[in-house]
Amino acid sequence: MARRALLTDRERELIEGGEDVDEDLRYQAISRVRRKINDELTTDVEVLRENHSELCEELRGVVCESAE
Repeated sequence: MARRALLTDRERELIEGGEDVDEDLRYQAISRVRRKINDELTTDVEVLRENHSELCEELRGVVCESAE
C-alpha cells in the first residue's frame, strides 16, 4: 500500500480528470477533500502549532511553496 498525505490514489485520479472520469464521482471526490481540509487538516495544524512548532513550519513551507 502506498503512503499518502491528503488524497487517496482514487481521489487523485478523479480530480485529475480525463475523458473517462464520471463528473459526479469527480465532484464527490472534490467534496470529500474539501471536508478533509476544513475538518481534519485544520485540527492537525492546530495540534502541530501548539505542540511541535518545527513540524508546523515544515508543513507551512511545503504547502506555501507548492502554492506558488
